[in-house]
Amino acid sequence: MMPELAAAMSSVGSWPGTTVAAAEYAGKQREGRRFCVRANAAGGGCDGGVRMERPTANGRKVNGAVVRRREAVSSSLEVEGAGEEALNAFKLGKFVEERFVYRQTFVIRSYEIGPDKTATMETLMNLLQETALNHVMSSGLASDGFGATHEMSLRKLIWVVTWVNIQVVKYSRWGDVVEIDTWVAASGKNGMRRDWIIRDYNRKKIIARATSNWVIMHRETRKLSKIPEQVREEVMPFYLDRRVILESDGERLSIDKLNDETAENIISGLAPRWNDMDVNQHVNNVKYIGWILESVPMEVLEDYHLTSITLEYRRECRQSHLLESLTSMKPTIVEGVDSGNADLRSTHLLRLQENKLEIVRARAQWCIKGQA
Repeated sequence: MMPELAAAMSSVGSWPGTTVAAAEYAGKQREGRRFCVRANAAGGGCDGGVRMERPTANGRKVNGAVVRRREAVSSSLEVEGAGEEALNAFKLGKFVEERFVYRQTFVIRSYEIGPDKTATMETLMNLLQETALNHVMSSGLASDGFGATHEMSLRKLIWVVTWVNIQVVKYSRWGDVVEIDTWVAASGKNGMRRDWIIRDYNRKKIIARATSNWVIMHRETRKLSKIPEQVREEVMPFYLDRRVILESDGERLSIDKLNDETAENIISGLAPRWNDMDVNQHVNNVKYIGWILESVPMEVLEDYHLTSITLEYRRECRQSHLLESLTSMKPTIVEGVDSGNADLRSTHLLRLQENKLEIVRARAQWCIKGQA
């Protein structure tokens, strides 16, 4: 089997609950370098082909692979070309709305769910990040940086997030397929806003929304920078001035700072690992959510859904740092509702353990499971 074909096929994982078959290659290179993968949802293989696991989603597009439904239970997947083009066909999504919006689909994997068998907030944040990076790569803007454009790389500049808010209506379960749309817009003179919508793929209902603000930092000096005109010219053709979460919702209000007196729970000794670092040599912004939840009472994690979280990033975190997680929980007061059954709101702080400098402030909302 050609190495290119093997690599292309291995990039797609199996989806529990389906048995997909089989790859067939003629054995000789043809002029068009065309290959076909046929799948049988009932477990049958290709005509003399090699059997292997392949994801299908009721004849729908999953993680970039276009799966077409046939009359019976069989499905077929045809990808023209090999090598890099074939790999991209499995990995990437597509542009919609005249290339202003980038869309990608994902299956929720078994290792992306929590104890209640639903996707975690960290999973959603990782999917948002993956969609954003693939958006930049598919647009042709990506250079050698982590989402940096060509002009940014020439100037040793990188994007860093300063603020993000995600609001969840419903958490997906293991095996569900989600569809994510993302786009960018200007944010003030020297920032960029990125928004996302997450839908249930089958029902096309919005199950989560997110918005974020990004600024530019010099990779070596670690100082913030204005957006160079050359970079602005690169990204402006992709700007779409559409807000998914309105500022009037109050999520941009300042987050109270916790201290030893106002925090109800404090967990110390949280140590970043090597695997927590990203290619920009600091802790990936998604990792902070897990540390924030370390100081949330266990009964809240067991009985409540995290329906909204706002993160305000104030300082970089490196592997050598030790962190403390602080949390304060309060009931959401609603007239006529028993406080014992009330939703909760919480305030959080991640800080350096040694000198108490702030890393991240956060605010969250929780609702009782079964009511989300």
